[in-house]
Amino acid sequence: MTPDLEAVFARPIAHRGYHNTDDGVIENTPSAIQQAVDRNFSIEVDVQETADGEALVFHDYTLDRLTESSGRVIERPASDLLGTHMKTGTDRLWLLRDLFDLVDGKVPLVIEIKSLLRRDAQGAFVRHVADQVSDYKGPACIKSFDPDMLSIARAHRPHVLRGIVADGAEPGPEYARFSRVDRFILRHILHAPRTRPHFISYGVRDLPRAGPAFLRSVFKVPLMCWTVRTREQRETARRHADQIVFEGFDPDRVPL
Repeated sequence: MTPDLEAVFARPIAHRGYHNTDDGVIENTPSAIQQAVDRNFSIEVDVQETADGEALVFHDYTLDRLTESSGRVIERPASDLLGTHMKTGTDRLWLLRDLFDLVDGKVPLVIEIKSLLRRDAQGAFVRHVADQVSDYKGPACIKSFDPDMLSIARAHRPHVLRGIVADGAEPGPEYARFSRVDRFILRHILHAPRTRPHFISYGVRDLPRAGPAFLRSVFKVPLMCWTVRTREQRETARRHADQIVFEGFDPDRVPL
């Protein structure tokens, strides 16, 4: 592994920051990120594309669940979104560049680019995110469920660390538009010759799987697994992965 990738995998990775809704600390907010920095954890965040192509640090495609506003993120410009308060706590919506300013290289960042599954794979948006990561001075990487996004990032900024997010790709609403063959390719990461991921981010509930196991053992592609919340999942991670993306506990304090 490269030094930056070693840094990403060196410590447990806080899922959307170190958040706790009961304490008013909402996922992907400055407060959640600061809590993770204070505990020296790597941090995973999500970015959504705004109407004007900016990277909003936010997981959902709509604003309704977590904020005092409503509607789709992609339909609102960044200038309109940045004043939006979360439903609890004091945080507001913010952009990727603001997150970079807050973290400032103190801990590694894993940035998941959320895909709208458009035919163009949001090419301009992916390149914009990759440019920002390339310019950032601290250890950081990108990842996505969408192999086409990884292909775009690889062509545009091949040195930016990129990972594929995957799981068992079982039939259901999230994979309704994919054929059985498509789901098989995603499940076993058979697009790897074209996407060349530097790492894998795989759903812990679907480990072990032949595809990621093969890439990890034969090609030494490191594997992080998401989202670890229980003792049993930590044991699965210990056997089949190189690092955990965790939520709901402090892995430094809670023993296996």
